[in-house]
Amino acid sequence: MSDKFAERIAGVDAKVGDLLQMIPDSVKAYGNLSKTAQIPGALDAKTKELIALAISVATRCDGCIAYHARNSVRQGATRQEIAEMLAVTLQMGGGPSMVHAADALRAYDEFAAQTRTSKA
Repeated sequence: MSDKFAERIAGVDAKVGDLLQMIPDSVKAYGNLSKTAQIPGALDAKTKELIALAISVATRCDGCIAYHARNSVRQGATRQEIAEMLAVTLQMGGGPSMVHAADALRAYDEFAAQTRTSKA
């Protein structure tokens, strides 16, 4: 698997594209669920992305880590917020979450650097 998290997203997108051709209604329904779940309400969009990233680490979903690290950057999460969320994830997920927590922080760094570069 690539260490570049943007490449992980591209790989997932390609796989989902294949699924979309085979089971379009199911894939579209999942997409609608995802969009609806992220609508700000009592929890703002950044908090929801932090929760999604925590669950991605706990469930060891590499593609999910990439997506939600990128989206956390887009929602304005700071590196410190990511680190504190990862501490709670480690508390709940134990050793296996440690490896994926390190990946999540690296993914955040990659997307934050891209954001800084594109704003310059």
